[in-house]
Amino acid sequence: MKATATKAPEETRHRILEAAFEEFYRNGFQGGSLNHIIKEAGTTKGALFHHFDGKNALGYAVVDEVIQPQIKADWLDPLSDSIDPVDDIKRVLQKYAEDGQNDETLVQGCPLSNLAQEMSPLDEGFRIRTDRLYTAWREAIAAALARGIKAGTVRKNISPRSVGTFLVASLTGIIALAKNSQSDEVVKTAGDALFDYLDSLKP
Repeated sequence: MKATATKAPEETRHRILEAAFEEFYRNGFQGGSLNHIIKEAGTTKGALFHHFDGKNALGYAVVDEVIQPQIKADWLDPLSDSIDPVDDIKRVLQKYAEDGQNDETLVQGCPLSNLAQEMSPLDEGFRIRTDRLYTAWREAIAAALARGIKAGTVRKNISPRSVGTFLVASLTGIIALAKNSQSDEVVKTAGDALFDYLDSLKP
């Protein structure tokens, strides 16, 4: 009985977080409705404010507990032990593009970029959290490129840090372009150019 009682609040909190992520993803943080979140989570306003001090605290938790694990699983983990980062990054991109055809990514954009663009100029808490994720993303690519240089799969005359920053900027830019254009052709053209650049990093 105790285990069930302990688990119930955790499950409620998880449902609120998942509903909040979907609401903010579709409507933006400022446009997101707490009433919609409560309804989708099947809970009450009292329960929401029991777990989160307010809308900003809920938004911060969405970044830390929903978006961060997504970025880690999609982009960081596949490169964590890579010694052939060019091919591994291309595989990640191909998987992301394929998955994007089956979900809202190509329509709605990148959840991290959406929140960063909307809220970073307005709220330091959001800016710090989204910047932390972008930094981790850049550093993961840079570390993989550095290992690739040592393994001989990446050219020695590149700066892993600079290329990591450029690749994250390119990736998020392509996703933003896809969101705006809603054109598979535009995405393919940009993706092909990025693949050509990645191939140029090989010895």
